[in-house]
Amino acid sequence: MSLAAPVLAQQVADVNEAPEQVLQGAALTRVVPTSFYFEGQAAPTQMRNAAAARANGHLVIAGMVDTSGYSADVRAHYQGFFINDAAIEINGKSLPIGAYGFGFTNDGKFNILDIGNHEVLTVSSTNDKDLKRPRPLMMTMDGRNVRLYAGRDYVVIAVK
Repeated sequence: MSLAAPVLAQQVADVNEAPEQVLQGAALTRVVPTSFYFEGQAAPTQMRNAAAARANGHLVIAGMVDTSGYSADVRAHYQGFFINDAAIEINGKSLPIGAYGFGFTNDGKFNILDIGNHEVLTVSSTNDKDLKRPRPLMMTMDGRNVRLYAGRDYVVIAVK
């Protein structure tokens, strides 16, 4: 009976998690894959540059990967993986449930690619000049929406 109590306590804690939150610690490592398949190769996740958020009861997960084994043209627009378990909108454009590659470009664009390296969605990113400590990749909550940042550039993700 004493073994069931911690498991039950963990299940209650998971059920009671806030519906809108950026995941951290053990909650983050439970949902982020350790590697990601893209264009015929699997690359390890840079866990220090991985982020996930729960919005409207669903997950949005992103992480940078080691692209050193990829060709220069793929590395130019592919930075990591993007996973959403519900239909979402990124800056107002629809994206169905799926697992994708992503990349922020130097000219202010955010690209979503299918795992075969075909463009699925492109939107303009916004530059947050007031962000005090930019990181290579992070998420923040913007009300019920999620902001996905690469440095100071971000897009707004709304879970449908």
